[in-house]
Amino acid sequence: MISGQPLHDLSIFEASQLIRDRQISPIELTKSLLKRIDEVEDQVHAWVTVMYEEALRSAQAAEEDISRGMVRGPLHGIPYGAKDIYYTAGIRTTGGSKVEPDFIPSSDATVITKLHTAGAVLLGKTTTTEYAFLGGAPHTRNPWNLNHTPGGSSAGSAAAVAASMALFTLGTQTAGSLSRPAAYNGLTTLKPTYGRISRVGIMALSWSLDHAGAITRTVKDTAIVLSTMAGKDPADPTTLSAPVPDYTLALGQDIKGMVLGVPETFFFDGIDPELMKAMRAALQVFQDLGACIIPVKLPFSFEDANVAHWIVMRTEAAAYHQDFYKKYADRYGPSIREALELGQLTPAVDYLRAQRIRNIYREELLDLLQQVDALITPTAPGPAPEGIAATGTPVFNVPFTCAGVPTLSIPIGFTYDLGLPLGLQLVSRPLSEELLITLGDAYQTVTNWHQMRPQIKDG
Repeated sequence: MISGQPLHDLSIFEASQLIRDRQISPIELTKSLLKRIDEVEDQVHAWVTVMYEEALRSAQAAEEDISRGMVRGPLHGIPYGAKDIYYTAGIRTTGGSKVEPDFIPSSDATVITKLHTAGAVLLGKTTTTEYAFLGGAPHTRNPWNLNHTPGGSSAGSAAAVAASMALFTLGTQTAGSLSRPAAYNGLTTLKPTYGRISRVGIMALSWSLDHAGAITRTVKDTAIVLSTMAGKDPADPTTLSAPVPDYTLALGQDIKGMVLGVPETFFFDGIDPELMKAMRAALQVFQDLGACIIPVKLPFSFEDANVAHWIVMRTEAAAYHQDFYKKYADRYGPSIREALELGQLTPAVDYLRAQRIRNIYREELLDLLQQVDALITPTAPGPAPEGIAATGTPVFNVPFTCAGVPTLSIPIGFTYDLGLPLGLQLVSRPLSEELLITLGDAYQTVTNWHQMRPQIKDG
């Protein structure tokens, strides 16, 4: 415990500084998080596998390196979790499915390798909906109210950070599976530009829509993790060759004069009243910080692009799962089975038409994003829905996942009666992650929503 704060409640930024200053050790930090897992996992159900011995060995190695002055960077000795669709060598990787429940990869995902090289400590694998699709929700619960969903598909990844069982976690987004869980759990996530992070060694859902990313407490933490995760991977031809900046240099910058566009339709139609109030307050914060807020019109192709997204997603998922589905159709859950069968029935002309609509929409969206520094919308239409059989709607995330542009979700408040988190989404041009980090960090510098921690109890 540091100044009355449990070690498991630290942010990456805080823990990294304490490790560097030798005030805490990676072993102490890892033991604190493993103890926290023992205390609350039976209520939250965020983990598929917890690697007690392996994590402590990694922490010991990190401690020995650091004691010799061999500090690899800000993630050295920082414990994290990985969504159970990331390959981890020698560690069971289920994909949240009964299709291959005992699959053990022989190699790590590229991102896991990068984090290992940076000295991060893998605690285990977190729950996911089946193969990161919408259906087959795990039994994971929202730490802010155990009667509510944590969102999905990165359910366990969000719940683990919210419940202080990991300092950050890895997730993926094909529709809204990073943004929505982050918003539902009072957390921060940056879904990067398509191709900014390698997807080698991550179970695919839809090749042209899948994004890898991390769920963290703060924008500062997001900047640290993204600096390690991003970059060209020769094994992934979709990764971008643009140099990776030090994203932490985007922290603490002035946002005076930046232009934020607020869509006039769709994103504010019928949203939760408490969310609307929180959004107005957040917009005022950005204005007080010097940003200019203007109304904007959504692209003409906006609604068609949403339909196209699901056609592409289902069809590509059906192609990826084709061989396994022929052998093990009875092992798939009903939700993903229905989606895969719809994908199998999609004519090639419909898939190609959907991709054409998507390309037109992307160009129109990029034109809009040239007129503003960022768009600002709610991350979801409201707080986490009650029940855990479903994971909520990604309707506010799909338009930007479809276009492959970067988005940042940050917490902006809580509902009054149930104390459920609410989230705001910032959207910008491709490879504008630094701009989003600057905006989000400026907001978190003058607000404290990201510092809140849940009291884990039934609603």
